[in-house]
Amino acid sequence: MGKLIGRFIIIGGVVAIVGGVIFMLAMGQPQPQRANSAPRPVAVFVDEAQRHAVALTVNSQGEARPRTQINLVPQVAGRITYVNPDFIEGGFFEAGETLIQIDDADYRLAVTRASAQVAQAQQALAREQAESDLAASEWEELGEGEASALTLREPQLAEARAQLAAAEAALQSARLDLQRTRISAPFEGRVRTKNADLGQYVAPGTNLGEVFSTDTVMIRLPLTDHDLSLLGIPVAYNAALSEDGGVPVTLSATIAGQHQEWEGRITRTDSAIDPQTRVLYAIAEVEDPYGAAAQGGSPLAIGLFVEAEIRGREIDGAYIIPRNALRGEGSVYVVEEGGTLSVRSVEIIDSNPDRVVLSGGVRGGELVVVSPIRGASNGMRVQTYDDDGEMMAQFSATYDEDPDATASAENDEANADGDAVTSAG
Repeated sequence: MGKLIGRFIIIGGVVAIVGGVIFMLAMGQPQPQRANSAPRPVAVFVDEAQRHAVALTVNSQGEARPRTQINLVPQVAGRITYVNPDFIEGGFFEAGETLIQIDDADYRLAVTRASAQVAQAQQALAREQAESDLAASEWEELGEGEASALTLREPQLAEARAQLAAAEAALQSARLDLQRTRISAPFEGRVRTKNADLGQYVAPGTNLGEVFSTDTVMIRLPLTDHDLSLLGIPVAYNAALSEDGGVPVTLSATIAGQHQEWEGRITRTDSAIDPQTRVLYAIAEVEDPYGAAAQGGSPLAIGLFVEAEIRGREIDGAYIIPRNALRGEGSVYVVEEGGTLSVRSVEIIDSNPDRVVLSGGVRGGELVVVSPIRGASNGMRVQTYDDDGEMMAQFSATYDEDPDATASAENDEANADGDAVTSAG
């Protein structure tokens, strides 16, 4: 019995010692810091909303194409006896310049034969005219009443005239065939492809090559309905019927590592909306792409893919903010005096990667937030900084001074020093 009592005494002593140790550890723990009642202001970067007139622009892209492009085909058959040295891929030629000459010996003979037939027909007509006059004279002397047409040889005279007309038409056809042995283009241009050469026999309709004019290059630019509203042009636009002479457009591309630009104008829109893409194509034209338009250093070559910046309508009194100030589809954060945040809904006219054009929702001179911010709400307290990182005191909220919070901070510092001493010991 005495042993059992001794064991209970030992166990009780151990429990008392453990409890004392736990109590001492609990008393040595630092007191938890009481949180400030007011949240700390959030640091934000801002930019100023500006109000001024702005010219809207529309960006598009397209491929440079010639306004006139044809296949050279002969209208007569024969062997090619001459090829212009400039009739090669990339060659330049003048309007009416002979590019290919077909052997014309047979066609010269045809002209000679047709000329002989015309002479014969003229002689036959002269003979019939004389006989008709003689018949009319004899009838006046011997005949009675009115002479018939056959008596006066009028049918024979008409036939002779018809034979002469047919002979003259045959002569004109022979001359046309002779002229068609000389193949040229009715415009100044360049050769795109060449499919025939010296000595080759060609038939009517044979594709000799492809050429295009160099007077004008056109670019088809796709435009959405929103783009049309920015440009302020109707769906059926025609520069010939307007007083502005066409909407200005700047075309650009990178050639051989160099940025090149060309100036052109929108002259018309396509006849219908594309049923697959649901866009309307506008036609931009650049005059003299290999001459005056190439003074910047490079011609606007056919087949080149270019970016287009089209000048749209001008808006007076629009509001301009940076692109990164726009939140979602139509909201901005405005900082009021005193450092409070105001969430505004805005009316967007246009936007690009650099700026947003607004018609309302902000005022000129107001500060809009351009830095990321989480959990934004009306009345949130913020500290405002400009682009140089300088705080704007007039638009910044201050930290609330709380005595209890200060004392708590001092206790935390003392506890930290005590922990450092304990750790060192």
